[in-house]
Amino acid sequence: MTESAAPPASGPQVEPCTLTEILLITPRRHSDARGYFMEAYNEDAFRKIGVSCRFIQDNQSLSAQRGTIRGMHFQTPPFAQAKLVRVLQGAIFDVVVDIRSGSQTRGKYVSALLSAQNGRQLFVPAGFAHGYCTMESDTVVLYKVDAPYSRAHEGGLVWNDPEVGIAWPEQAEAGTLLERDRQFPFLHGLLDHF
Repeated sequence: MTESAAPPASGPQVEPCTLTEILLITPRRHSDARGYFMEAYNEDAFRKIGVSCRFIQDNQSLSAQRGTIRGMHFQTPPFAQAKLVRVLQGAIFDVVVDIRSGSQTRGKYVSALLSAQNGRQLFVPAGFAHGYCTMESDTVVLYKVDAPYSRAHEGGLVWNDPEVGIAWPEQAEAGTLLERDRQFPFLHGLLDHF
């Protein structure tokens, strides 16, 4: 006797964000007694909801400590990256800040809770700084990118810029920040890369 094939996947759900370029995406899960099946990424389905970049690499990180802050990172052109972020284990408070020069929403941010349980993903186009705080210990984050890593094109925005005013969760532990991340400039000091 053979197992029945997984049901055909249907397109993901998209929730609107205050920054319209940012997409909060929830792939559809098909559940049964064994658990669930889902298409975490399907190029055609994602293209239909507005994600038209071509991802070339998957990156994965483990944060052992609850309250770990990573961010606020970006890469500058010609290595600017779009990202599709999801959580494989645990949960994060995920944050995206508009850093585009001339943008009417420059300095505004969007935040969302992404977890292995809720299956949500955040699409972050180039021109936005990205970071997160882990809400659970041993959180594993996977993100797809559409350009390779380039140390010479690394950039960042300081995580606690009062002009941006990110409402980080109370468990955010500034002691977990890398020294490099502490030294990132404030929004008013960022060069116009985008």
